Amino acid sequence: MKHLTSIRDLTKDSAIALLDSAQQLTQVNQRTVKNLPALRGKTVVNLFYENSTRTRISFEIAAKRLSADVINFDAQTSSASKGESLKDTAQTLEALGAAAIVVRHPMSGAAHALANRGWISASVINAGDGRHEHPTQALLDSLTIRQLKNSGTDLSGIKVLIIGDIENSRVARSNILLLVMLGATVSVAGPTNLLPQGISALGAKVHENFDQAIADKPDVVMMLRVQLERMLESQVFTTSQYIENWSLDQARLGELGKATIIMHPGPMNRGLEISNQAANDSRSAVLRQVENGLAVRMAVLHRVLSGSDSS
Repeated sequence: MKHLTSIRDLTKDSAIALLDSAQQLTQVNQRTVKNLPALRGKTVVNLFYENSTRTRISFEIAAKRLSADVINFDAQTSSASKGESLKDTAQTLEALGAAAIVVRHPMSGAAHALANRGWISASVINAGDGRHEHPTQALLDSLTIRQLKNSGTDLSGIKVLIIGDIENSRVARSNILLLVMLGATVSVAGPTNLLPQGISALGAKVHENFDQAIADKPDVVMMLRVQLERMLESQVFTTSQYIENWSLDQARLGELGKATIIMHPGPMNRGLEISNQAANDSRSAVLRQVENGLAVRMAVLHRVLSGSDSS
């Protein structure tokens, strides 16, 4: 695998191999000496045109754990702010020795274009492109579910409910694709104007409201961040209405099963899509997701730059 721009770049077997590799690397990350020499001499560039904390830092740490050199590119302080194109920027970075470019971009399809138009020969990893996809987030979410549900190699029999701003969520799209591929049953629910047309074609069942969806007894409830920065005028809502209908509040928290996993890709809008009680609940896997993000990104970097799955 040379690139990872979409979950569609993976087969079920290759996705499971990545999860297995990441699981092994979680053990490496618990050692006193955490570095591996796997990517020594390679340069990884984090090319981020949008703000990020978890994803950028975890990719940086992941590359360093594998002994790669890392360059963090800030579009706001680079020639990109002067109008330089993505193509020219990427070609410049490759000329400076980049073996892999981890790209986050506000335009859907940016990572795919970078990987497939012949502009560069470096590997491309999609760290989130517009409303399109965020494949490493989906991988770390599946790893977290697999760990906490002891579900074996795939996720057969696991019921996952995704709630909130589905329309603007690249996390939701990647998760639906991967979870369905791994055998999970996926349901979604959210405000009508934040549900994309054709979402059921990806394999997700659509619920009309949150309470109906909870009654279906999901094993996992994944809350999505309300992405105000991507919303169209027709998608505007009142905060009070959203909290009443779509927040994982105290009452809905009480309706969840004792073993139900609560997930959120972060950053969390506490008090909007998720209450403080839910975010801090013993069933919350939010910090486990962050920890697994490091192992997953190590596995992905190792795969695209060495062609190997093992640690």
